[in-house]
Amino acid sequence: MPKLTSLLLRRLRKDYQLSIITLMGLFGVLAVTPYAVYRFVQGNYLVSIADSIIVLSTIFAVLHAWRTGDTVKPGIALAVIFSAGATVIAINLGVNGLFWIYPLTLFNFFMVSPGKAMVLMLMVLASLLGHALLIPGSVFESDYQMMSFLVTGLMASVLTCIFAFRTRSQRDQLQAMAILDPLTGARNRRAMNEELRIAVSTHRRHGNNYGVLVMDLDHFKQINDKFGHPAGDQVLVDFVDLIQQSSRQENRLFRFGGEEFLLLLPNTDVPALEAAAAHLQRQVREDLRGPGGPVTMSVGGAILRTGEPWEGWLQRADEHLYQAKSSGRNCSIIEAKPESQIA
Repeated sequence: MPKLTSLLLRRLRKDYQLSIITLMGLFGVLAVTPYAVYRFVQGNYLVSIADSIIVLSTIFAVLHAWRTGDTVKPGIALAVIFSAGATVIAINLGVNGLFWIYPLTLFNFFMVSPGKAMVLMLMVLASLLGHALLIPGSVFESDYQMMSFLVTGLMASVLTCIFAFRTRSQRDQLQAMAILDPLTGARNRRAMNEELRIAVSTHRRHGNNYGVLVMDLDHFKQINDKFGHPAGDQVLVDFVDLIQQSSRQENRLFRFGGEEFLLLLPNTDVPALEAAAAHLQRQVREDLRGPGGPVTMSVGGAILRTGEPWEGWLQRADEHLYQAKSSGRNCSIIEAKPESQIA
């Protein structure tokens, strides 16, 4: 039991959106369930049914998010269901039901993007206004009360939207800083380790082939020693731009050493990996220029094997890189194995 709890907490810490859905779902179930029971006892079956649907939908959405890892669809579903349920409750209970609109505002901006949440809140307010105009006195006790609620509801929605947008923007910036190399813009070692783990897991479940190329700029230290670190930094930036322009969009480039980079290639076999290495090496040799002239690179590559951990896969590619450097540099060595041994 302690081990299971530790695993659950670790997953919540790693997945921000899952933690939000879980927390808001827990609050929703705890807050709404007593009202569903109370209104059923009081004979207000319509509102009790609406409350029950909200509770059951919340439980289902949270379980779906935990099982699949998809937090987008459950978040949208919960926001829509809560918005519809709160609207039905407000129309049925009148003024007493309007209090649920304010926590709904916060809930929606936590569940979905600020734009989607704003659209939902406008639809809720428009539905309440339309019903109040069609059946005067059904929701609001006076026009003054109706206008006061609409103004405060709009203000709460707009202010929450601004806060949510700013918070999301800052979170995206922090996430980018956590996985990107600040100099070159390539993904960093932390992101590389995670992507390699995902590749191994995907191969184990679905059989997808993956290859890696470990690339090292030849005699890079001489550039720093002769022309200074700013010149070396510019070569690294130009190298990353060149590799990204010359690679497939689905490939992922990582910087995991000073002048060492790794390129992850999905859906790749040995011939394709060899062709990619030759193509990139030619592009670097022809187009990458430092203050002292052309810059070349050495490359080592390997295909993921069945049942292999990502550390072993990386180590094999790294060994071939050092073989390429020992062979005079400006060359590539790709591990060739029988098809029976290739993932």
